[in-house]
Amino acid sequence: MNQNKQPSKESVRQWLQTQIAGRRPPPDAQQIRRELGWDMLKMERKERGER
Repeated sequence: MNQNKQPSKESVRQWLQTQIAGRRPPPDAQQIRRELGWDMLKMERKERGER
């Protein structure tokens, strides 16, 4: 008799979410800048009068 265990539903869901997330297109450039805080650097430089 074959004694292979099936993975739990939770582990299958986690794996599937990882696979789905990996196939999404990258966010737009503006979102990347926001997430990296580049907009904040721009504002800070303007306040200091830097380029």
